[in-house]
Amino acid sequence: MATKIRLQRRGRKGYPFYHIVIADSRAPRDGKFIEKVGTYNPNTNPATISLNFDRALYWLQVGAQPTDTTRNILSEEGVLLKKHLLGGVAKGAFDEATADKKFEAWKADKEKGLLAVINKNETKAKAEAKARLEAEQAANKAKAEAVAQKKAEENAAQAEAAAEEATETPEEAAPAAEEQSAE
Repeated sequence: MATKIRLQRRGRKGYPFYHIVIADSRAPRDGKFIEKVGTYNPNTNPATISLNFDRALYWLQVGAQPTDTTRNILSEEGVLLKKHLLGGVAKGAFDEATADKKFEAWKADKEKGLLAVINKNETKAKAEAKARLEAEQAANKAKAEAVAQKKAEENAAQAEAAAEEATETPEEAAPAAEEQSAE
């Protein structure tokens, strides 16, 4: 029986989520499988991968062939490197302690790079949020100035109207007073 390590699609339309499974090579993509060894979510930044490292390594050692995408995922998680190092131990190129040291050094470097990407994304998000806040504050200030100018124009118009009424009132008041006294 030829086994494959492949992705099995889950999730809704336009939002894929995958299970990493061990399946017979003749089984359909989303069909029957032997074992689920992990998940892959490409919708997050960076992509979220959850993997049972030991089981994936076991299946590789017994001859399961990964698909192209799964090979990239396993490589990114270090399963293929670990298999390679264990092959070197089996051939006598170096001992298991050296292989573990090399793998741990690679893993630490990988985590450092991942943290750098996450920090870069967080910094970028904070800068974008700050820029949006500044733009909103500038827009609010412009609106406030426009409202203040409009109110100042209205107040000036009301003051003008009141001044015109005040100048007309003394002239009109005398004839109006004469009309009232004549009655």
